[in-house]
Amino acid sequence: MSAHPVSEIHQDTLELLEWPRLAEHLAGFASTAAGRRHCAGLGLPDHPADSRRLLLETTELLALDGLCEGGLSLQGAGDIAATVAFCAKGGCAGGEELLAVAATLATARRLRRQIDDPELRPITTALVAELRTLPELEQRLHFCLEEGGRVADRASGPLEAVRRQLLGLRSERRERLQDLVRRYASLLQDTVVSERSGRPVLAVKAGAAAQVSGLVHDSSASGSTVYVEPQAVIPLGNRIRDAEAQERELERQVRSELSALVGEQADALGHLQLVLVRIDAGLARARYGQWLGAVRPELAETADAPFELRDLRHPLLLWQERREGGQPVVPVSISVGRELRVVAITGPNTGGKTVTLKSLGLAALMARAGLFLPCAGTPRLPWCGQVLADIGDEQSLQQNLSTFSGHIRRIARILVALGEGGGLAEGPAAMVLLDEVGAGTDPTEGSALAAALLRHLADRARLTVATTHFGELKALKYVDSRFENASVAFDVETLSPTYRLQWGIPGRSNALAIASRLGLDPEVLAAAAAQLEPGGEGDVNRVIEGLEQERQRQQEAAEAAAVLLARTELLHEELLQRWSQQKEQSAELQEQRRQRLELSIREGQGEVRRLIRRLRAVGQEVRVGGRTAGETARQAGQRLRLLQQQHRPLPERREHGGWRPKVGDRIRLLALGKAAEVLAISEEGSELTVRCGVLRLTVELAGIEGLHGEKPAPPEPPPQVRIRSRRSPGSRGPEVRTEGNTVDVRGLRVHEAEAAVEERLRGANGPVWVIHGIGTGKLKRGLREWLSGLAWVERVSDAEQGDGGPGCSVIWVK
Repeated sequence: MSAHPVSEIHQDTLELLEWPRLAEHLAGFASTAAGRRHCAGLGLPDHPADSRRLLLETTELLALDGLCEGGLSLQGAGDIAATVAFCAKGGCAGGEELLAVAATLATARRLRRQIDDPELRPITTALVAELRTLPELEQRLHFCLEEGGRVADRASGPLEAVRRQLLGLRSERRERLQDLVRRYASLLQDTVVSERSGRPVLAVKAGAAAQVSGLVHDSSASGSTVYVEPQAVIPLGNRIRDAEAQERELERQVRSELSALVGEQADALGHLQLVLVRIDAGLARARYGQWLGAVRPELAETADAPFELRDLRHPLLLWQERREGGQPVVPVSISVGRELRVVAITGPNTGGKTVTLKSLGLAALMARAGLFLPCAGTPRLPWCGQVLADIGDEQSLQQNLSTFSGHIRRIARILVALGEGGGLAEGPAAMVLLDEVGAGTDPTEGSALAAALLRHLADRARLTVATTHFGELKALKYVDSRFENASVAFDVETLSPTYRLQWGIPGRSNALAIASRLGLDPEVLAAAAAQLEPGGEGDVNRVIEGLEQERQRQQEAAEAAAVLLARTELLHEELLQRWSQQKEQSAELQEQRRQRLELSIREGQGEVRRLIRRLRAVGQEVRVGGRTAGETARQAGQRLRLLQQQHRPLPERREHGGWRPKVGDRIRLLALGKAAEVLAISEEGSELTVRCGVLRLTVELAGIEGLHGEKPAPPEPPPQVRIRSRRSPGSRGPEVRTEGNTVDVRGLRVHEAEAAVEERLRGANGPVWVIHGIGTGKLKRGLREWLSGLAWVERVSDAEQGDGGPGCSVIWVK
C-alpha cells in the first residue's frame, strides 16, 4: 500500500486542515514506539481499495479488542528494526536487544493465535497468515540469555567453566583478605575492604604503611589513610582479571552467534515488524474512533456519489473539549446530492463557516486513511483522491504579497492540481474548500471573479464548498442547478451565532439589526433602510427572514414528531414486554396445574397397584356389583393411565408462517437482543451477514427473529447427490510414527514446548507424536491442558508402548 505523493498544494492543505495535529492525537493511542511513529506520519492511500481494507482492519480490531479481557495487548513487542539491520550486516547485538527480539516473536505468536479466525476476521487473518514467528530462534535466545540480557552459563561449556573458575578465585581472595584484616587489625583505620580501580584495598594508617607489603592505590584527603592492595592477593587479582577477560570474550562469542542467527532471519523479522506496526496502527485507529464516539464510513464506488454526514463534529474540537476543557462542540449536518457541485455558505463572521470547511475536509481525509468519523448514523461519501483547500490569510510581507494576491496564488496551484488529477470525468473525486473566496479586493470585481471561479470548479471538482459575504453568489443557485446555498444561523436577540448550518437558505445581512440592538440612532437606521429599498435589498432580507422562520417552525415540528415517535416506540416495547410476561405467567400456571394433576394420577395408580397386590396375596376375589374387586382395580388403573396420556403436554411447535428475511430487512439478534440490518444471505439460506452498529457479523438463521417476533422459516433442503469413490479419504497423513510427524520437547519449558508443538501442528495432515518424557509429569500436564483448549485438536492420547508409552503423546487434529 503506497502513499499518495504530496505536492506543495497538498502539503499546504494538510497543514491548513491541521492533519499533523490529528495524527499526533492518533499516535497517543498506539502501544509501541514504531506504531507511534507510523501514526504520527500518517499517510494517505492512493487507491480506494486500500482505504476500504484499512476500514475493515479497523472494524475487525475494534471488535476483537472488545472481546479480549483487558483489550488486545502488544506488550512485549519492541522496535527491532535497527537490531535486525545491525545483525544482518554482521554486527554483534547486546543481550537486551536480542531479548527484545525474542519477546517480539512471542508477542507476534500470541497475536496470531488471537486474530486467526477467517470467518470473523478475514482481513486481519490474511495479514497474519504468512507471519513466521520462528519458535526455534525464540527458544534459542531464551535458552542463552537471562533476564536483563546476561548470557546464561548453559549457553556455552567454556563459559560455564570460566565462571566456575572465577567464582573459586574470588572466594579464595575474599578469604585471604579477611585473614589479613584480622592480622593487621591494629594497623587499619577501618576493617571494611574497599575497592580502588577495580582492585581490593585495605585502609591502612599512614604511619603503618611500611608494615603492610603491597601496592598503594590511593590515599585519603587528609593523608592519614593510604589504601593498599596486599601483596598476598595481587597474583589472585591478576588471575581474576584474566578470567574476566576470557568471560567477556566468551560472552561476545555467544552474542555473535545469536546475532548471526537473527541476521539470517532478517527478511522474516522485517516482515514481522511491519505486520506488528500495521496491527498497532489499526488498533490505534479503532481505539481513537471509539474514544471519539465515531462510526465507520461507507466509501462509495463512484466519484459522483452523494455526501451524507449527519451531526458531524470536528475531531480536533472534540479533543479540545474532552482533554482541555473546551466549549461543547456543535455538530453540523452535510447532505450533498449526486447532482450538486458547489455549495456557497454565507453568514456572519465567527459563525462557524470555517469550522464547517475544516470538518468536511478532515472527514474526507479520515475516511481515506481508514479512520472512523465522529457522526451520527452511517456516514456516506465518495473516496476523495484530492482534498485541496485555501483557508486563512495568505498575506506575506517578505514576498510582498497582499491577502488577495496570496489567495490567488494558492487558488492557481489548486487549479493546476485539479488538471493533473484528470478532472471530474476522469479519476477519483476531488474536493475543494475555499474560505472567503474573492475577498481582499474591490467587491464588484471580487464577486465577479468568485462567480467565474466557482463555475470553473463545478466542471472540474466533485464538490466545492466556499464561504463568502458576496450577495451575488447567492443567486447562482437559481441559474445553475449544480449550485446550492447554505448559511450559519444568527440569533438577533443575543447578537451571537448559533453555529448551526442551514441548508437551502442564503445568509442575510444582520448589520442593521445588530446596530439597532447596540443603540445606534434610529434616524440613521431609517436612512440606511431607505437607501436599501431601491436595490431591493430590504425585500430580499425580509424574504430570507421569512424562510428562516418557516424553517424554524418545520424544525420544531419535526423534533416534536421525533419525540412522539420515540414515545410510541417505548410504549410499543412496554406492551410487548407485558404481553410476554403474561404469556409466560399463563404457561407457568398451566404447567403447575398439569404437574399437580400428574401427581394425583401417580398417587392413584400407586394405590391401585397396592390394592391388586393385597388381593392377590390373600387369594380372594371379592365380588362387587357382579365383578371381582381385582377386575375393578385393573379398570381403574387403565382409566388413570388414559387420563395421564390426555393431560401430557404436547411438544411445542413453532409456526413459521413462511417468513424469510431479505437483504435490507431489519431483524433482531437473539444472542445480543439488538436490532441489525441484513447485508447478505448465503446461497443455501442458512446463514446471514448482518451489521449491528459498527460490527459486521455472520449468524445462523435460527439465531434471529423479526422485529415483531416472527420466526424465520427454515430453508428448503438442497437436493442430495451421492458420489461414490473407491478411494478412502486420503488427505490425511500416515498414522504411523515417522521423523516428520514427531517432535521432541524434552528439556524444554512448557511455553517453549507449546511453541514447538504449535509450529508442527500447523503443517500436520495427520497425527503428531510429542515426546515429553515421564519425569515429574509437569511438562506432560501442561501440554495436555494447553491442547485441551485448542478447537482444532480432536483428541490426545498416550502412544503405544513401542512408541514411548506414557512418555509420548499422540495428537489427532481435526
